[in-house]
Amino acid sequence: MPEADARPLSKADFETLADFRYQIRKFVRFSEQLAQRRGLKPQQYLLLLQIRGYPGRDWATVGELAERLQAQHHSVVALISRCEKLGLVERRRSEADRRRIEVRLLAKGEKLLTELARLHRSELVSLQGRFVVPTLQNFRHR
Repeated sequence: MPEADARPLSKADFETLADFRYQIRKFVRFSEQLAQRRGLKPQQYLLLLQIRGYPGRDWATVGELAERLQAQHHSVVALISRCEKLGLVERRRSEADRRRIEVRLLAKGEKLLTELARLHRSELVSLQGRFVVPTLQNFRHR
């Protein structure tokens, strides 16, 4: 964890942090509700997104997904199993390293993810100007 800055916080600092957190929560809630309306649990959508959005390739290992989801390894294994039963993902032994298991999207998972990702992108575009990541310059320095 980063070390906390010892400088005092102003009212504006708290307002900036509170507004940023509020905007994040609104987007997360939008995402959760959208996934549920499409028959997915929010974590299932996030799993699909992290598989497809993994840097440099279209698959990921369980350990990589656990890191990206900030979840316990065993919880991600159970999540993958549930998504397998729904026909959204598959586990495949790596051809390059037979010890490694790759988690990949199936056509059904890809289709559902693409639909949801388009709606998420539209929501983010609609939030431009309202959803602003605070920069260090926004915080008062004393």
